[in-house]
Amino acid sequence: MKKIRLIIGREIKSKLRNKTFLIMTVLAPLLITGFLAFIIQLSQSDNTNQQVMVIDDSKLFKDKLTGNDYISLSYSNLKLEDAVEQFTNKGYSCLLWISPNIIQGGAGATKLYFRKSPGFAFQTFIKDQMEKIIYENKLKSNNIDPNIISNSKQVVKLILEKVDDKGKPEEQSSFGTFGFLTGALMFMFILMYGMMVFRSVMEEKTNRIVEVIISSVKPFQLMLGKILGVAILGLIQFLIMGIITFILTTVLSTIFLKDISGQLKVFKQQQELVKLQGSNANFSQLEKFDDKLEVFDLLEKIEKINFFEVFICFILYFLGGYLFYSSIMAAIGSAVDSESDSQQFITPVTLPLMIGYLISMKTILEPDSTLVFWASIIPFTSPIVMMSRITNGVPLWELIFSLTSLFASFFITTWLAAKIYRTGILMYGKKTSWKEIGKWLFYK
Repeated sequence: MKKIRLIIGREIKSKLRNKTFLIMTVLAPLLITGFLAFIIQLSQSDNTNQQVMVIDDSKLFKDKLTGNDYISLSYSNLKLEDAVEQFTNKGYSCLLWISPNIIQGGAGATKLYFRKSPGFAFQTFIKDQMEKIIYENKLKSNNIDPNIISNSKQVVKLILEKVDDKGKPEEQSSFGTFGFLTGALMFMFILMYGMMVFRSVMEEKTNRIVEVIISSVKPFQLMLGKILGVAILGLIQFLIMGIITFILTTVLSTIFLKDISGQLKVFKQQQELVKLQGSNANFSQLEKFDDKLEVFDLLEKIEKINFFEVFICFILYFLGGYLFYSSIMAAIGSAVDSESDSQQFITPVTLPLMIGYLISMKTILEPDSTLVFWASIIPFTSPIVMMSRITNGVPLWELIFSLTSLFASFFITTWLAAKIYRTGILMYGKKTSWKEIGKWLFYK
């Protein structure tokens, strides 16, 4: 045990002396938070003004198709050919042409000419307006009042509430996107730290340092010490990155989401008032919040996330997944002499991780499907898929069963990997094959 502790300490010290490792520990949260801040700022303060010339040959959209704070529309009587040649010289960024047969539709009924590509938001803004105007025009032509149709529409906010077997409510978020992101992080971290073990083993073998180390410790002790050393290092890095990310995101949300959070509190108060009033409630109190329902829904889902539970599960599944795959990576690292020779072995190992990542995408749409369930139980994919399911509510027995299977599989893979490691670590100058590795499993 003492020798294993020495190997663990050596592995941690060697990584802590690596400046790149230390820089990335601090820099990664800064980059993530900075990226989020940039996206939020960009979405909130897009001051790009679009000057659009409109040639309306249909005579249907005059004074109906309008702009906003960032889009200005100017109608022109120029012929299309002349307008195409002149619109940029007149200071316009785009030219919108509407054909006379726009009501009949079809390809080519409208065209948007530009020199610099317009954004998706701009295109959607114009297209939605045009579709609404055409829709209302067709209603009027059939003697249908558009106001009747408009007043008949109702925004529906579907509130999800999980209940247990006894019908009692459970505090549980149904934020599948967040679960998918944690699954993606799990995939990245298992692969990153697993490859760290692989490269460490292969470097020591290539440099012949392992021959000196093996004279003092058993191969199994060396392999286990390396795996546990990187695991402890990973947990320390998680802790540091988690603290930094929490502080930065808290500051970020305070700066950018202060107004929205205040509006959310008012909205919740109005909701509670409507609940108390029952059938006599005046729902008009909530109408002013209709345009922000999607944002409120997102914030409410985030509020319901049990971050402590997610964090604990993330640590457990990271440890289980990492230990499971790193033992295999260590065995592969011992069996090859160069990284180029390792591709035939690394690919089959990383393939289940990729499959797990792909299945985790399905959890957003069908978190309780049969495929997702079994993928969250099978050790090869469970760390990623189960983390993707966690925010949708997972029964305790499934978590226990999944974790038990994962850690039990780690002990089996470690035992098998040790058999490969003890032979492969001292094997030089020979191309290793799967057949050769299979023989090593039966060496005594």
